[in-house]
Amino acid sequence: MSRRPRQPQSHGSNHRASDGAAEEEPYNIIPIHNLLADHPSLRYPEVRAATAALRAVGDLRKPPYVPWREGMDLFDWLGSFFGFQRDNLRNQRENLVLLLANAQMRIPPIDNIDTLDPGVVRNLRRKLLGNYSSWCKYLGRKSNVWISDRREDHRRELLYTALYLLIWGEAANLRFIPECLCYIFHNMAMELNRILEDYIDENTGRPVVPSFSGENAFLLRVVTPIYQTLKDETERSRNGTAPHSAWRNYDDINEYFWSRRCFDRLKWPIDLSSNFFVASNRRQVGKTGFVEQRSFWNIYRSFDRLWIMHILFLQAAIIVAWKGETYPWQALKDRGVQVRVLTVFITWSALRFVQSVLDAGMQYSLVSRETAWLGVRMVLKSMAATGWTIAFGVLYGRIWSERNRTNRWSAEANRRVVNFLEAAGVFILPEVLALALFILPWIRNLLEKTNWKILYALMWWFQTRTFVGRGLREGIVDNVKYMLFWIMVLAAKFSFSYFLQVKPMIEPTKAILKIDIIHHKWHEFFSNTNRFAVGLLWLPVVLIYLMDLQIWYSIFSSVVGALVGLFSHLGEIRNINQLRLRFQFFASAMQFNLMPEEQLLGTRGTLRNKFSDAVRRLKLRYGLGRPYKKIESNQVEANRFALIWNAIITTFREEDIMSDREVELMELPPNSWNIRVIRWPCLLLCNELLLALSQAKELDALDKVLWRKICKNEYRRCAVVEAYDSIKHLLLVILKDDTEERSIVRNLFVEIDESLQHERFTQTYKMEVLPNIHTKLNFLIDLLTKEKKDLNKLVNTLQTLYDICIRDFPKMKRGIEQLRQDGLVPQRTTVTGLLFENAVELPDVENTAFYRQVRRLHTILTSRDSMHNVPMNIEARRRIAFFSNSLFMNIPRAPQVEKMLAFSVLTPYYNEDVQYSKEQLRTENEDGISTLFYLQKIYADEWTNFVERMRRNGMVNEEELWSTKLRDLRLWASYRGQTLSRTVRGMMYYYKALKMLAFLDSASEMDIREGSMELASVGSMRRDGSMDRLGSVKSSRSMSRESSGVGFLFKGHEYGTALMKYTYVVACQIYGSQKEKKDPHAEEILYLMKNNEALRVAYVDEVHTGRDDVAYYSVLVKYDQQLQKEVEIYRIRLPGPLKLGEGKPENQNHALIFTRGDAVQTIDMNQDNYFEEALKMRNLLEEFPRHYGIRKPTILGVREHIFTGSVSSLAWFMSAQETSFVTLGQRVLANPLKVRMHYGHPDVFDRLWFLSRGGISKASRVINISEDIFAGFNCTLRGGNVTHHEYIQVGKGRDVGLNQISMFEAKVASGNGEQVLSRDVYRLGHRLDFFRMLSVYYTTVGFFFNTMVVVLTVYAFVWGRLYLALSGIEGDIVGTANSTNNKALGTVLNQQFIIQLGLFTALPMIVENSLEHGFLPAIWDFLTMQLQLASVFYTFSMGTRTHFFGRTILHGGAKYRATGRGFVVQHKSFAENYRLYARSHFVKAIELGVILTVYASHSVVAKSTLVYIIMTISSWFLVVSWIMSPFVFNPSGFDWLKTVYDFDGFMNWIWYRGGVFTKADQSWETWWYEEQDHLRMTGLWGKLLEIILDLRYFFFQYGIVYQLGIVNGSTSIVVYLISWIYVVVALGIYMIVAHARVKYAAKNHIYYRAVQSFIICLMTLVLVVLLKFTNLKFIDLLTSLMAFIPTGWGMISIAQVIRPFLQATVVWDTVVSVARLYDILLGVIVMAPVALLSWMPGFQSMQTRILFNEAFSRGLQISRILTGKKSNVDL
Repeated sequence: MSRRPRQPQSHGSNHRASDGAAEEEPYNIIPIHNLLADHPSLRYPEVRAATAALRAVGDLRKPPYVPWREGMDLFDWLGSFFGFQRDNLRNQRENLVLLLANAQMRIPPIDNIDTLDPGVVRNLRRKLLGNYSSWCKYLGRKSNVWISDRREDHRRELLYTALYLLIWGEAANLRFIPECLCYIFHNMAMELNRILEDYIDENTGRPVVPSFSGENAFLLRVVTPIYQTLKDETERSRNGTAPHSAWRNYDDINEYFWSRRCFDRLKWPIDLSSNFFVASNRRQVGKTGFVEQRSFWNIYRSFDRLWIMHILFLQAAIIVAWKGETYPWQALKDRGVQVRVLTVFITWSALRFVQSVLDAGMQYSLVSRETAWLGVRMVLKSMAATGWTIAFGVLYGRIWSERNRTNRWSAEANRRVVNFLEAAGVFILPEVLALALFILPWIRNLLEKTNWKILYALMWWFQTRTFVGRGLREGIVDNVKYMLFWIMVLAAKFSFSYFLQVKPMIEPTKAILKIDIIHHKWHEFFSNTNRFAVGLLWLPVVLIYLMDLQIWYSIFSSVVGALVGLFSHLGEIRNINQLRLRFQFFASAMQFNLMPEEQLLGTRGTLRNKFSDAVRRLKLRYGLGRPYKKIESNQVEANRFALIWNAIITTFREEDIMSDREVELMELPPNSWNIRVIRWPCLLLCNELLLALSQAKELDALDKVLWRKICKNEYRRCAVVEAYDSIKHLLLVILKDDTEERSIVRNLFVEIDESLQHERFTQTYKMEVLPNIHTKLNFLIDLLTKEKKDLNKLVNTLQTLYDICIRDFPKMKRGIEQLRQDGLVPQRTTVTGLLFENAVELPDVENTAFYRQVRRLHTILTSRDSMHNVPMNIEARRRIAFFSNSLFMNIPRAPQVEKMLAFSVLTPYYNEDVQYSKEQLRTENEDGISTLFYLQKIYADEWTNFVERMRRNGMVNEEELWSTKLRDLRLWASYRGQTLSRTVRGMMYYYKALKMLAFLDSASEMDIREGSMELASVGSMRRDGSMDRLGSVKSSRSMSRESSGVGFLFKGHEYGTALMKYTYVVACQIYGSQKEKKDPHAEEILYLMKNNEALRVAYVDEVHTGRDDVAYYSVLVKYDQQLQKEVEIYRIRLPGPLKLGEGKPENQNHALIFTRGDAVQTIDMNQDNYFEEALKMRNLLEEFPRHYGIRKPTILGVREHIFTGSVSSLAWFMSAQETSFVTLGQRVLANPLKVRMHYGHPDVFDRLWFLSRGGISKASRVINISEDIFAGFNCTLRGGNVTHHEYIQVGKGRDVGLNQISMFEAKVASGNGEQVLSRDVYRLGHRLDFFRMLSVYYTTVGFFFNTMVVVLTVYAFVWGRLYLALSGIEGDIVGTANSTNNKALGTVLNQQFIIQLGLFTALPMIVENSLEHGFLPAIWDFLTMQLQLASVFYTFSMGTRTHFFGRTILHGGAKYRATGRGFVVQHKSFAENYRLYARSHFVKAIELGVILTVYASHSVVAKSTLVYIIMTISSWFLVVSWIMSPFVFNPSGFDWLKTVYDFDGFMNWIWYRGGVFTKADQSWETWWYEEQDHLRMTGLWGKLLEIILDLRYFFFQYGIVYQLGIVNGSTSIVVYLISWIYVVVALGIYMIVAHARVKYAAKNHIYYRAVQSFIICLMTLVLVVLLKFTNLKFIDLLTSLMAFIPTGWGMISIAQVIRPFLQATVVWDTVVSVARLYDILLGVIVMAPVALLSWMPGFQSMQTRILFNEAFSRGLQISRILTGKKSNVDL
């Protein structure tokens, strides 16, 4: 935010400017203040009608104390009464005028076009105040919107709408608390009503006035006090480090307004003495609705139904399988088994008790005097659960007591079973009721939304009453769809679990329980260890059992996603070749989908109309009815199609993904040579003429037969006709008028035309002569295309052609007289005897249109290849294929631009790159590689096209790129990075597309025909002598890149229409301070505004109003094309600093008030858009009025294309993973599962719906760190509907280096860890029906939790095995119950390995790839990925997710991690990798490696190498992946010299002491302290759990010391206690050496050496004595390292937890010193394999190949990039 001195004149004042100044007042989109201005938007009567309605103040009582002037409107009236800011009035006035005008445009025309339709105002008011009406009903308050449905009073409607918009527009951070806005509106609407109804104030006897008025009164009296409370609470959060339960976040403040106490406590005007405004440090914090407690129990508490299902099935499965029958139904025939299965009810009631205890334990602080009933409910819930548990236990006991008494199932025993079942029936009655309401969802919705007191009482027991989360049930059809999906998934999972997980474990379990274990190798504290051994064997099985539903979900969602994709017609056109086959239908499909239908009013949307559309789609899709004939007969349609297609191709050329030659091959030229057929692109006509010639030559048949054969191929027919017509026209053009030669040629063609007309062509002419004519024509056109035209050769060629046509071609010979009579020979003879000698006159070289057509004819005549590689650029091919395929999908029909929904795009921007500077492009990295050189190699073809374009624009040599063409060069590079320029260019395609579509909508047939002719004569693209618009001086209206030919034809109104329908706001938060500091970013943002008319920039300005006082403003600016400078449009004062919560949502929120229209698309700073996709935006917006299920959409999900996939193999893995999620994953979530959320950008929001419901993201500190998905949660909980649409796509950049990807994964995992604690997830888990709850869990937090469970399974398996081996139990059980050769264990290891390798992540990728690109390419891609070590990467990513997800839930510490969006070809140092991955990967991998090594040494089973390998291969793979990934995926990771330098750098970093301001990347100590930050902010339970987890390191010592030879087989506890002497001695020796170093090393170095020598001698002596006089073996020394080193690490870990107690003592320095040694040791262990592979030859080149295979396959010089072998003069 900028800081600057106070300006002399503040825009924030409430005084209206004089009339003269008003006319000069800057405006945003429409100059509403001056309706007489010359502005294209003002031509619309709807705009005038909306403005007139607002000015109809009429007989309203004028506000006191403010002079009323002519021209003031309802906004001024409200502003004067309530004290709104002037710029807020101006902003919302334009907002409302545009909303009303756009809404009126969409309805059928009314009689009086200059009046506003009352229905428009009513509908807008109802939508805007929908949330307010629901809030009033929920609280049982009467709405203060006093409007009768029978009596129309649209001025009053406008006042309510305007009042709400003004409140919202000035509410600042309060926009995140929508029900607070409802409360404010409720009271202000009441005051408005009193004014309108002329109430008299009882105290003064005068007409009523509002509680507050005057300048900025609303801001100061209403917004600021509540804002200040928010600010105080945020300060109490200690920057997000305080527990969530200790302070109120946005949601807590908002939920205060969900109870009636807000009316009693806050009152109106707001009572500042209310405890609502108190933010003291008292114990009882005013949390409302929910308390976020940090605990893993939240997973169970939020999704208790899921866990109950898992636990009950596992219990039942074990009971049934214990019987030992083959199938479960056989076991269930036994009455004993049946009765034992009934114990699930005891477990169920016990789990309910656990849930009630968790509820009470976590939410107790919500209970107060006001919420006493909540406490009562908690107590009663616990009592009821306890009662049920006891009751079931007693009833169950009675069954078995009777059974045991009689030793048979007597009648009494059966009666007691029936009693139990009756009790169970009562217990499950609520579940049965829930099932009934699931089948009848509308009844459930009605019950939840109805405000009857009796229903409150009934539902009070089951769930807390909240404003959100009511009426969330879907329709019956949707219910059935997602229910069937989950029934299939659950059936597969439970069948698999029973037969392959539970049943195989039963026999080993029984065997182990029977044997008597006596051979313990250590001191055993407990006698019966069989059960513990069984528990350890079952633990990994149970863990995998609890998570493998994720695998089944992945499998079934892939299949269902593929089916949904097939029915959506995805992937039908996969490449250019398939497009060629369907291009003629594609032309009709474009006309059908992109052009609005000429329809009578009222016919749209009818059943008949829908049926007609469906039939037409079928015809287009399957090529029925030859629709292209219609286009051919209708020149207007053909021209329209040509204009759109050429605009797309031209855009591709501007983006340099096509060359000039490719443009000529792909464009549709306008019909300028009287050609009778559609002029398809040359690409489609190649080789067709030659094939037609060969057919004519070989086929001896009649005209009709030959023509029918040619016409079987549409392109061949067109090629023949076009070639003939073009040759005719060409010859007549190059021959002078009024010459005999021209007359001869004309007559010749007349004869040919006659023979064709009468179907006598093959009878009249010799077909075998045609190839000869073709050859001569080729030669003729070759001469015409050359730069230097040889007229003599031309004349000779024409003469030859003439001779052939007169003598050889006709079958019937004619004499000279006959020919002269037919006009085919000259009447006179020339001197030389040559015809055409003086008759040829070629058009001027400047006539580019003519020579363009000649080149086209040349291509048609000569092309022999099939042009499969046109266009060459992969991205161009992909985009054309996707666009053409999308037009055959089920896409809504387009309305006219005037009738479409208006929309905005909003992009939050902070300080990222806008454009790459000259220095950034030229600066070389340590390998001598500049960014530009890298881009030239990665995008080699695009660079060639760019240079070609620059040459066409006047560049002579490439050195000019650094001078006159520098801006073009910077833009070219910026459009290939993740920059703001790229995003703005992409989003401005919407504006360009809307202008073109507006022109085509309104253009008459004459306009289009004449326009096509004009374009044909001018030529939209030049090869020679360019008139390219990029280089020309543009009008003030034209965009920087509008070089589409259609732009020449605009009449002016298109600009007004496009501006009314679209605006782009970039929230450049610190733009003000950037301007002040002369930051280059500010100049570049200004450049973007200057060149993009619809672009607006919003920023936060800080103005110093005194010594310490700072005023904050939301400011909107634009570039005024007439004044040629940046102008400030609005300046709205804020109550304080913008950022209270998370930065990005706060930035979005402040700019949201400047957006316009009915929808807003959220676009991130690393996104792109495409012109051809922008053409479909109006189609997409037509989805909003449609019903999807029982609801209309509130968020339209849009597909993304990840454009960073080609940079490296890592970028490809990330891109493939992300692509499968944003396509197949989200497709299934939307349909059939109905739980798609908002996962970021580029979704399109229903702006008015979200405007009144908290905005497009949530912003509470830390808890909402993944701000985007909370918009989806909020939408679902408030009854919204999120859909997903794949006929339109937006580009998206992703992280491309391992460190960037890991930081991104860490951010997402931490965000999911915070989601686990959130009220949104809890409410979704409880308010959705069971099946949708499963969908939400497995696609949000459950995915991360299950990933963590996979890693825990590895831990459980290896630790369990280690325990069995070291204790000696394994040796006893291996004979009787072979726990290794076990089907269940094999299943667990296989499942865990499958997940670990990322195969279940890969399955959706393979399926989606197969769908869109074909099965074989998908399999090939998958195999290539495996060869490039994708599994290593996915295993590594799993570790990242596990670490950060687990740590966030336990301790917190989630934070925004800036990943950086640069190009990654730079080698990362070992020290940097160590800092990033030491705690998350390296330590854990080394721990697992040590366990596996110890197990291999001491296990009976491991003696068999094969068994050991099979059992531990997945664990070793995980160890290797976690240690080696950062080096495998690091450029030059195995370069020997770099490895040596890296190790030196690492040691320097370790030993550098640093100072106060030292950063983590400079000093180990600073980094070490930062790594403990999460332990400082964690609570008591977090610290205790951390200590408990750290105790595992002491197990190594306990287990291993008993294996040493010196112990001599003793199992006494004394052995373990004595082993601690070694730890103490080692610590003592270290402290002595450290003390000696400090005391003597500097001055008395000899003393220090003496101490060292003495200790070494003593240690040697002790060692010799032990070896001589005890059973100590030399191998014991190595083994003991495995015992004592982990002990030291455990002590350090615990010391870090209790740091507050130790830091002040002398012990802490020792802890730090020892920790440093441990990190050196860990570094050496990690570095050792890297150094070995670096030293071995060949690994470096292999690693380079793995990392950059995609680039290699494109023939790029990656080795040159990496080794820096390039000349300095290279650009």
